[in-house]
Amino acid sequence: MGYKGKFKVWRGDASGGDLKDFEVEINEGEVVLDIIHRLQATQAPDMACRWNCKAGKCGSCSAEINGKPRLMCMTRMSTFEQDETVTVTPLRTFPVIKDLVTDVGFNYAKAREVKSFTPPKDLKPGEYRMQQIDVERSQEFRKCIECYLCQNTCHAVRDHEENKDNFSGPRYLMRVAELDMHPLDTADRKNSAQEEHGLGFCNITKCCTEVCPEHIRITDNALIPMKERVVDRKYDPLVWLGNKIRRRTSSDA
Repeated sequence: MGYKGKFKVWRGDASGGDLKDFEVEINEGEVVLDIIHRLQATQAPDMACRWNCKAGKCGSCSAEINGKPRLMCMTRMSTFEQDETVTVTPLRTFPVIKDLVTDVGFNYAKAREVKSFTPPKDLKPGEYRMQQIDVERSQEFRKCIECYLCQNTCHAVRDHEENKDNFSGPRYLMRVAELDMHPLDTADRKNSAQEEHGLGFCNITKCCTEVCPEHIRITDNALIPMKERVVDRKYDPLVWLGNKIRRRTSSDA
């Protein structure tokens, strides 16, 4: 049985905007994205939103619903009271293009900065051999749908625009950690994580994990282990001594 629901949706563009009030028909079993589509069809044909699969797998319909970063297609209207006003706003961390659509180009730029999988030089394609146990730890991270909710909610990016040049955010630090765990990857991920991707900016508040629609344990299983390996490399006295001996031997030669 349907009812009339109240929505507030942010309307505007890069120059500014405001929340607009709507009263709209809501039917049993619908999600927030259904309501946005109904508003487009009946009251606001020029309202912009980004979406694709409507199945929680493309990551396109990210928005902030009542202040929480979520996928519109996975947020059921049944989770709200019928007399509750539902507020939908664009992702706050990224520049607004129009209405609920933001410019997420920051994420593509950071993706390009991550060095690709680097197998041993003498290993030819088709010769890659590994066991399932070798990749079980990192396989979880492959579930990422790149909705960028973790990037949006990470306060190191969200509240500090000046950090964006030096901090890749949880999604791409997770990618670095995934490659570092790969048994055939030979690149120096530990140094790049700290020096190039800003691992030190992360203070493991787990806000990225809390909003992940795929329930990836980003902090516990990717970022904290990566931090531990970086600390081992940089501060372990035995590693420091070994590096010093190797440098001295190399210079003597």
